[in-house]
Amino acid sequence: MTTTKPCAEQVSIVTGASRGIGLAIAEALGRLGSHVVLLARHAQPLALAAARVATYGVETLPLTCDVQNPAAVRDAFAQALARFARVDVLVNNAGMGIFGPVQEISDTDWNTVLNTNLRGIFYCSKAVIPQMIRQGSGHIINISSLAGKNGFAGGSVYCASKFGVMGLSYCMAEDPRGYGIRVSVICPGSVLTEFSPQAGKDPKKMLQPSDVAHAVAMLVQQAPQSFISEILLRPTQKP
Repeated sequence: MTTTKPCAEQVSIVTGASRGIGLAIAEALGRLGSHVVLLARHAQPLALAAARVATYGVETLPLTCDVQNPAAVRDAFAQALARFARVDVLVNNAGMGIFGPVQEISDTDWNTVLNTNLRGIFYCSKAVIPQMIRQGSGHIINISSLAGKNGFAGGSVYCASKFGVMGLSYCMAEDPRGYGIRVSVICPGSVLTEFSPQAGKDPKKMLQPSDVAHAVAMLVQQAPQSFISEILLRPTQKP
């Protein structure tokens, strides 16, 4: 007996998909039956990630793309639409962090973090929403952080970017809502990846990339008449 997977024949785009949280999300969507377009900056790890996702019996399309570059984003999304002709899910996961006292953050560091974490979501969402409007459906999931709700010493540029993601997500949830497009934001605490600052934290108590992927999988399986606008994701024990 063949059981249809929940997201069979759907198409998902995941940014920052070559490792960590992004790869875990791409794999979770593949397990649900979605074809997956994987975006990241470096071709070799991206190809390896796409091969892993393909083992779930879905089509994958790895595309090198720096989400800081709006022209590169438009080109990547055009390639995705040329291949699959639709997009059901966009997960804006690409992100980075530079930490330190505000007086020590350079202009370059400020721009790099804001361009990746905040403008990247704007560029990718703007690229995909017209197609979702034509379809009359779609789900955009933005990966923010608990740092988008709480400041901490040394977190000025990172928190500014994630606070911005929260505001952008709230407004974006309203703009295309009448077209059947849902926008959700996930705010994880510290996740055990090479990106997350871990000084003084117990890795065994930190969130895993699979925890964030589980939240994404839950969101994309919601019934169409509702959507969860925000998820706060914390470890059971404080690391």
